Amino acid sequence: MKTAVYPGTFNPITNGHTDLIERASGLFDHIIVGVVGSNRQKSSALPSARRVELAQRVLQHLPNVEVQSFDTLLVDFVQEVGAKIILRGLRTVADFEYEFQLVGMNRVLDPTIETVFLAPAEHLSYISSTLVREISSYGGDISKFVHPEVAAAMMNKD
Repeated sequence: MKTAVYPGTFNPITNGHTDLIERASGLFDHIIVGVVGSNRQKSSALPSARRVELAQRVLQHLPNVEVQSFDTLLVDFVQEVGAKIILRGLRTVADFEYEFQLVGMNRVLDPTIETVFLAPAEHLSYISSTLVREISSYGGDISKFVHPEVAAAMMNKD
């Protein structure tokens, strides 16, 4: 069985993330969406447990997708869940440069784990969690970028 881990802060989960997971669900037997519990380089708009809950609700229509939180090195989490594939999205050239560095580091940490990249649908390629958080922080309408439950959670910051 081919299990892939799609890691991220999902802070919040966006329509771009959902699109990528939906398409990947047809490529892999099982996908584990790994929600990073705490990221020392990013501030969280929503607590980890809430981000996991929202991702579960948004992705509940996909029977081969599960959501878990983790607070370890990614390769350790991938090993723990018995996967051999890391799934990542690429939107821009800047994403590629950063992701290429991560692939190299992860390969040194565990050479048996492969990374697979998917590009988002063109009409979603501009969406980022950072921009969604910023728009939301100013009271802007984020409903075009996230699931309605996520928009409500961001508005209420619960």
